Amino acid sequence: MIFSGVILLDGLDISMIVVAVPEIQRELGMTTATAQWLVSAYILAFGSFLLLGGRVADLFGRRRVLVVSMAAFAVVSLFGALADDGTLLIVSRFVKGMAAGFAAPAAMSLLTTTFREGPQRNKAFGIFNVFEASGYSSGLLVGGLLAGLNWRSIFVLPIPLSVLLLIGALRFLPPDPPRTARPRLDIGGAVTLLAGMLLLVFTVVSAADAGWSSWRTLGGIALSGLLLAGFVAIERAVKEPLIRLGIFRNRGLVTANISIALLYGGAMGFQFVLALYLQDLQGWRPWQMALVLLPAGLMVVVIGPKLGALMNRFGVRRVLMAGLVAFLPCYLLFLRIGPEPDLWTVLLPASLLWGVGFALSIATLMVAGTSGVPDEEQGLAAGMLNSSLQVGGAVGLAVVTAAIMPGNELSMLRPGLVVILAFGVLTILAQLPRKRN
Repeated sequence: MIFSGVILLDGLDISMIVVAVPEIQRELGMTTATAQWLVSAYILAFGSFLLLGGRVADLFGRRRVLVVSMAAFAVVSLFGALADDGTLLIVSRFVKGMAAGFAAPAAMSLLTTTFREGPQRNKAFGIFNVFEASGYSSGLLVGGLLAGLNWRSIFVLPIPLSVLLLIGALRFLPPDPPRTARPRLDIGGAVTLLAGMLLLVFTVVSAADAGWSSWRTLGGIALSGLLLAGFVAIERAVKEPLIRLGIFRNRGLVTANISIALLYGGAMGFQFVLALYLQDLQGWRPWQMALVLLPAGLMVVVIGPKLGALMNRFGVRRVLMAGLVAFLPCYLLFLRIGPEPDLWTVLLPASLLWGVGFALSIATLMVAGTSGVPDEEQGLAAGMLNSSLQVGGAVGLAVVTAAIMPGNELSMLRPGLVVILAFGVLTILAQLPRKRN
């Protein structure tokens, strides 16, 4: 429950702020361009620190990293609740994203090392998935309600939750096993990895404003590529690398990373287009949009506890493919949107299919990606999967945003919907078996 609580808190914190941005912007006098960094700063830090956070958890103790991260999360949440300046609030969001970047892979690797590979782990990931989806979907609804009362309550709510998780970790999780040798952190590798990831995620997040063909975007991608290439060179040269490059020979892990990046690219693009359609074109409130997505969350809650049994009976691959295929009719159905929202034949069925897709695919990708990975590298594997999820979501959102035509008409959304459908098809293709020579 502690592991699942951490991922619920992450989802809750991300989604609550999304619907509160307009209220915060008005009260603190922020520009629209500055206010979007209330969301982007968290994503930037979270996506950039996941790989490093996962490896630090492997080296210095997963329980220790989780406890420190939860303490930092609580303190920074309090700082954000008291902030009366937009810049300070953005800084608090960045630091909170850093804390989440260490907490998420620590919690996930604790789960994978606590439950043995097979039926036990499959069941645990099913429950883990329920909490993740519940956190995000409930955050949209709770955030919309709290923002109407006082946006600062959105920053207060995570404080008692993170404190409870901190106490639970200290009380119920066993101490980290003693180490025969003092762990050494590859500083050169850590610096180049972190710099490369920060620049890459920043470039992708800001590409929609700067333009994909701008020198700023192209230069950012090129420089981040050089930094990550330098990281690989360092890892090849040092005796104790931060990341053992041989882990990329694990085909299941690599395929899971590609698939989860594509899946989240389409999913984040779909949510963005849904928001444009319902809130900008139809004038709906954020909490009304949250109600449309509620069936998706309910499907995850219903299917999640049974997911372990489904994987044990039909196999991880079959359950995964069923989930990925469920996204296609969802996206095809949404191509039918018209000037008036069709709740019963478009919006709710699409939401249900979206939920089925998430319920069957996310946890199974996590199972597939962590299978066959040694215990001492489970934190790294968790960091890789979560990092691919975040970067894939950011890239997908940027690509869909670029595809949407300017204007305030329904037709402007059509190209974005086609791109989302393409993401769904590519996700399935990534999982198709390859012929071996």
